[in-house]
Amino acid sequence: MLQVDRLDLHYGHSQILDGVSLEACPGEVTCVMGTNGVGKTSLLKALAGRHPTSRGEIRLDGDAVTGLSAHAKARRGIGYVPQGREVFPLLTVRENLETAFAGLPRAERKVPDEIYELFPVLHEMRHRRGGDLSGGQQQQLSIARALVLKPRVLLLDEPTEGIQPNIIAQIGRVISKLRDRGDMAIVLVEQYFDFAYDLADRFVVMRRGAVTLSGARDDVPRERLLSEVSV
Repeated sequence: MLQVDRLDLHYGHSQILDGVSLEACPGEVTCVMGTNGVGKTSLLKALAGRHPTSRGEIRLDGDAVTGLSAHAKARRGIGYVPQGREVFPLLTVRENLETAFAGLPRAERKVPDEIYELFPVLHEMRHRRGGDLSGGQQQQLSIARALVLKPRVLLLDEPTEGIQPNIIAQIGRVISKLRDRGDMAIVLVEQYFDFAYDLADRFVVMRRGAVTLSGARDDVPRERLLSEVSV
């Protein structure tokens, strides 16, 4: 379980996160929603260790991981799929996947067969350079690279952004499969309302860096959620 307690984050003198608290449990998708600029991406960067926090605590299965580096958090089991994908354009698909090996013990450094079962196109294109893939294929590669780490928590930042509908549907099916395995907590930042609503077990709505609504799917009416995340 990922537990976030009263997290603050500053960029210089600007406060970006203000007392954010949430929980993400294995076997569930926790969807973080809100309009642009409310701090969703900053939250994921803080959870992944890409930006130091100013106050608060992050715990993974009860262990404090707040001040750990991105590399250390990856080794602890936090996988991060950033907005923009960050695929290495000159490396092949397989080489991109192998960059995740740095977060694994030497004996576990292999690409699991499950990766190619979830994303068959990556097996077909494993010798192609990352820069030659379409946007949708790069997004699949970015998710697959995070899964090579065998994460206990998977952080997904806007996985549908700029992606064609058939790939969005495939990514949705993959997220559902990962959730249904029951051994991974998934935190999804997503602007595409229907995609998020269909997948989420729990919602966290942010506004101006703070949580304004939080609850299980059955406790948050669709109409209220839609009004909270609309401009």
